Amino acid sequence: MSESFSPGDRVRTRTLDPAGHTRLPRYARGAVGEIVERAGDHPLAEDRARGLPGEPQPVYHVRFRAGDLFGSGDHAVTVELWQDYLEPLGTAAR
Repeated sequence: MSESFSPGDRVRTRTLDPAGHTRLPRYARGAVGEIVERAGDHPLAEDRARGLPGEPQPVYHVRFRAGDLFGSGDHAVTVELWQDYLEPLGTAAR
């Protein structure tokens, strides 16, 4: 499993395109966001949907600029994402 993240860490979401359901919204795939907080440890939702036991992994609230996701907007969008969906980019300037 990849490294754990902390609030303020910048991440990029993976660009996966699975045949079945995923909790990584299409609009957020490949986008850069910032970890807001850790939201516990839970099995990957798509594993559970397929009847697989799934090992618990960290889940995070990740904030994205709406303009980065949709091309316009001056607000933020927060998405709850499993660690397997995220790649590290570094720590945001604070």
